[in-house]
Amino acid sequence: MLVLDHVSISVPSIDNARPFYDAVMAALGVDKVYDLPGALGYGVRCNGIEDFHSCLAVYESAEANFDEKRHWCFKATTRAQVAAFYSAGLAHGGRDNGAPGLRPHYHADYFGAFLYDPFGNRIEAVCHRAE
Repeated sequence: MLVLDHVSISVPSIDNARPFYDAVMAALGVDKVYDLPGALGYGVRCNGIEDFHSCLAVYESAEANFDEKRHWCFKATTRAQVAAFYSAGLAHGGRDNGAPGLRPHYHADYFGAFLYDPFGNRIEAVCHRAE
């Protein structure tokens, strides 16, 4: 069972966030579902028939919080997607927080990559499948 229906990330500038999040979500094969003056949305929104989807919202906020303990992890279906997420993030203003690779201390097939977005939000992509 999926625990989260949707999650929101706050940033001080949606215009500066757009290229980064467009790139990393595209690398994971995630569609943009809306692009508003103060918000971006990615994923698939739930409806009355299909309630198993999830969606990410990126909101512009003057009170954006970048606490080091906050962390968002996005699922990838392949290790290549994890690597593409990482490369796209670095190419669009992200900073390294852990290159793509196995993290066997989580489990034998945990393949993840970690980034800071251009504002300091900690994000990750992970593939749980064996190569």
